[in-house]
Amino acid sequence: MWIEPEEVLLAGALWVSERANPFFILQRRRGHGRGGGLSGLLVGTLDVVLDSSARVAPYRILLQTADSQIYWNIACGSSRKEITEHWDFLESNLLQTISIFDNDEDVITFVKGKISGIIAEENRLKRSEEQEENSGKFLEAELKMRKLFGMPEEEKLVNYYSCSYWKGRVPRQGWLYLSINHLCFYSFLLGKEVTLVVPWTEVTQLEKNATLVFPESVRVSTRNAEHFFSMFLNVNDTFKLMEQLANIAMRQLLDNEAFAADRSLPKACKTLKNVSALKRDFDARAKNERYRSMFRLTQDERLDGHTDCTLWTPFAKMHVVGQLFISNNYICFSSREEDLCQLIIPLREVTIVEKADSSSVLPCPVSISTKNKMNFLFANLKDRDFLVQRISDFLQRTPDGSWSDTNPLSLIGSSGSTSVDSVHKGRHYHGGLPTAQQGLLRLYQQDGPEDLGPKAMKERMKEEAWNIHFSEFGRGVCMYRTSRTRELVLNGIPERLRGELWLLFSGAQNEMASHPGYYGDLVEQAMGLCSLATEEIERDLHRSMPEHRAFQNETGIAALRRVLTAYAHRNPNIGYCQAMNIVTSVLLLYGTEEEAFWLLVALCERMLPDYYNTRVVGALVDQGVFEELTRAFLPPLYDHMQALGVITTISLSWFLTLFLSVMPFDSAVLLVDCFFYEGIKLIFQVALAVLHDNMDALLVCSDEGEAMTILGRYLDNVVNKQTVAPPTPHLHALLTSGDDPPPEIDVFDLIKASYEKFGSLRSDVIEQMRFKQRLKVIQSLEDTAKRSVVRAMMTELAFSIEELEELYCLFKSKHMTSCYWGSSSSAAQRHDPSLPYLEQYRIDPVQFAQLFSALSPWVCGSHTPTLSARLFRLLDQNQDGLVNFKEFSTGLSGMYHGDLTEKLKLLFKLHLPPALCAEEAESALEATHFFTEDKLQGEEPKDGGEDVEEKKEVKDYRYYLRMWAKEKEPKRETIKDLPRMNQEQFIELCKTLYNMFSEEPSEQQLYHAIATVASLLLRIGEVGKKFGNGAKKVEAPPPAPPGMEGPGEGTSTDAQVCQALADAQLEPPALLTSDEETKDDTSVSSFSVVSSSSLQCEDIADDTVLVSGEERRGSALDADWTITFEQVLASLLTEPALVEYFERKMDIQAKMAACKVQRAVERQISSASDHELSQHSS
Repeated sequence: MWIEPEEVLLAGALWVSERANPFFILQRRRGHGRGGGLSGLLVGTLDVVLDSSARVAPYRILLQTADSQIYWNIACGSSRKEITEHWDFLESNLLQTISIFDNDEDVITFVKGKISGIIAEENRLKRSEEQEENSGKFLEAELKMRKLFGMPEEEKLVNYYSCSYWKGRVPRQGWLYLSINHLCFYSFLLGKEVTLVVPWTEVTQLEKNATLVFPESVRVSTRNAEHFFSMFLNVNDTFKLMEQLANIAMRQLLDNEAFAADRSLPKACKTLKNVSALKRDFDARAKNERYRSMFRLTQDERLDGHTDCTLWTPFAKMHVVGQLFISNNYICFSSREEDLCQLIIPLREVTIVEKADSSSVLPCPVSISTKNKMNFLFANLKDRDFLVQRISDFLQRTPDGSWSDTNPLSLIGSSGSTSVDSVHKGRHYHGGLPTAQQGLLRLYQQDGPEDLGPKAMKERMKEEAWNIHFSEFGRGVCMYRTSRTRELVLNGIPERLRGELWLLFSGAQNEMASHPGYYGDLVEQAMGLCSLATEEIERDLHRSMPEHRAFQNETGIAALRRVLTAYAHRNPNIGYCQAMNIVTSVLLLYGTEEEAFWLLVALCERMLPDYYNTRVVGALVDQGVFEELTRAFLPPLYDHMQALGVITTISLSWFLTLFLSVMPFDSAVLLVDCFFYEGIKLIFQVALAVLHDNMDALLVCSDEGEAMTILGRYLDNVVNKQTVAPPTPHLHALLTSGDDPPPEIDVFDLIKASYEKFGSLRSDVIEQMRFKQRLKVIQSLEDTAKRSVVRAMMTELAFSIEELEELYCLFKSKHMTSCYWGSSSSAAQRHDPSLPYLEQYRIDPVQFAQLFSALSPWVCGSHTPTLSARLFRLLDQNQDGLVNFKEFSTGLSGMYHGDLTEKLKLLFKLHLPPALCAEEAESALEATHFFTEDKLQGEEPKDGGEDVEEKKEVKDYRYYLRMWAKEKEPKRETIKDLPRMNQEQFIELCKTLYNMFSEEPSEQQLYHAIATVASLLLRIGEVGKKFGNGAKKVEAPPPAPPGMEGPGEGTSTDAQVCQALADAQLEPPALLTSDEETKDDTSVSSFSVVSSSSLQCEDIADDTVLVSGEERRGSALDADWTITFEQVLASLLTEPALVEYFERKMDIQAKMAACKVQRAVERQISSASDHELSQHSS
């Protein structure tokens, strides 16, 4: 590529000149290509170790003048072809022009200007944002990666690092390239080359560890190998990027969600050295994730920036040091000291933003006022003017009509203030919708008498404590959240405030406020729709807290139905999962339907990610995290529980329902209070506390059932002694309580113990453990899917278990490759996790052709793509342009393990519609139409007769059940069911057979056998045509279609054809008198001559046969000429060479091994020029 001219002082060092003229020199880097000796090896090694291989292309062109000792580098190239194109351009366009210049400085100025103009024009034409944003050094590294590893342009490099790869006990210094879909490593040391490519979708474990052998190393594990990398300059940065890329790959495996670059990312002020636009994108994603997780914000919230500051806290009368975060919809603050203070201010609530007077005590302050009359004072802001400008910009974009008429600059004041009138936009409710406008619990308690007992007084004291807290710290979304808030939550939220505070702490209130009327619209859209999710919802409605009276009538059931159906309509990827009904029923008790809906959204999409998808991946991930925590905190119990297999059994129901299904309702709802404030950390703490309390009893358990009973009875007796509501019977407790129930456990004591013993758990540590377990769980699910597919297919196919597993891996990798490198059909269409495992992954014709050419035992040379396309059409039964693994493996099994008849039957069907398309054989469709018409004509009276009979008698349900069962029975295809083959289809069959034997040892015998069989079948067709014409003259009705004649007729016809064939073989060709017969006989003999005299594959190539086909078309192909499969089979059986070929057992293992190494071969080919390849081979 052309580069901006740069000075080169030493033109000969490390370079070899290959071409030269008075003004330009073309040079090759030592150590690249042929020759070079020891100096070449040393230069190649230095280039790899010092990153010269990424920074310096192997070819370059220098500009020189006679009187100057300075050279100018004006072009570089990664291949000889590329640099030669530049050289030819210079010689043809510039050489003559600059030769007439008198001054060398003019030459240099002219050439530099010309090259700069070319580069500017190329950039203008490409208009690639990434090309503009990425530095030149990084672009060269990306080109180097593609060249070394054979990657297409769609594969984007994110970053690359210098490191050592441990191969055995020897470290190989080289470069680690991290792209969107692959981890790649390359090293070249003294002639020894190491190349490694690992797709992220195959990574099963990613760990950063430090040992004596591998200091500060990263271990990357796959199913088959472990790779160690060390000697990083910044191992933490590298590992974080690896984690992000592996997470994207796992998301791709889970729900086919591929990586999409963030186009809204603001451009960098300047091009950062060695940092790509994608790396900036990933860094921004990581910051956004932390920001959203910290403040429970929605997935579309993007952090704009953050800065250090102080916040004045009126309740503590002090300035709290922390960080201020600004995003498109929120201003947030978090104290440096954990739990000291946290604040969330939605921009929709802001009315005034002003710069207050600065002083030595309060430097650079900014005051923000909200609609609920709260005022927040931030100080010690480094760039106050810019911050206020950014806030005002975002305020103008907030979806509130008042801001659209306000000049953003008017929001910036010196000491005065600018007020913005707020216009309250009411939420849109649909009057016709029967939605519950208050919590179901309040609906059923309002008629009861007022309770004045000690428990009721305790509840009122709690309410009063919260009211005092609201007066000091504020109420609503702008409330100061402090350690005092946590104390109040742990003491139990009053029932009257529970719904409000759940909405506040979960972040659901913000989402509900920004989507007015959304729930009502969803309910309207989802009403009356039927799907698998709605069927499952209906089945589970009456199982949702049946012991609670709110769900013992239609009001509660209908509300639950609407919320679950609306969410299934909002998020079809989740739809509905068991346990959602239990959680949602509890949410409905304390909030309106709309509030319950948004709480469910917060749970499913943010607080419990992936918990409720089809494979409950999130719950399985947290189950793995819980096992790790048990091993860390309770090691003796962990070993015993693992032996019993209890942890995996108990924890799933605990996590999926937040203990609501295993604990009395009044107790479990307190855990939900804490969960909405603390997150998943609280559930882990309580689960560990439950195991700790029962450790002694569990250690003496002898089996899983005994351990389950102990834990079940313990949880059944966790009670809330402060509840004011009438006790709700716990069905599980009623079933498991024995004669001597265990002592009651106060839920407040359990929560307190969980904080005392396991309060050191941190959310960031849990997220790190989740990542590790997510890799393990998703890859384990993929292995389960593979085993399920193999079990389902092993009874139907003759492949071994190992062969089927290998085939599945190849098929899946082909699908995954198309997902990130693009294909003719979208990836989402080809992968549907809701389908059975056999049908989840599907490939299109292009991918099928690649697998077919690599794995098929029928090697047909240039005819292979045609045969592949026909097999694809034959296997694509639903004609959606995609083939699943079951169809693919069935087709391959027929070619590898079918007997002689099955292989020939498959070959025969490949040359009939639908496998043979109209473009390949023009008369094929006509013949099909002819047979179809005959079939329909023959069947119409029969169908009409049945209809008349059916009208006479009324069928009962048993008749229809029998008919349905009959339809479901697989119909085994016999050779009698195969349609006849016409003349042009037969020519295509012969063409395929001629192309199949080019690599066989007994090639000549096979060609001779095919010529003999083809000649014989042509004569049989002629005899059949002659017999058919004679039959038409005798019989008035139209002939019956193939396979429709009766048993007697079929037998007599076969006998007559055999007799006529015998007569035809005894009869010399000269006896044929009619013009039609003479013409056909000539074509037969000419075909036979071509077939038998030419035994070389190139002599009977596709064009030769096509000429024969065209001659036949020109001389009107016979519509009457047909042969049956039985005739083809009988004719082939007369040739031992063909029988031996089709009966030979083929081994697919070698083909699959070659297919696996094909990628490495492609990399070698793509990374070397022609003369380099020849040098390498010599």
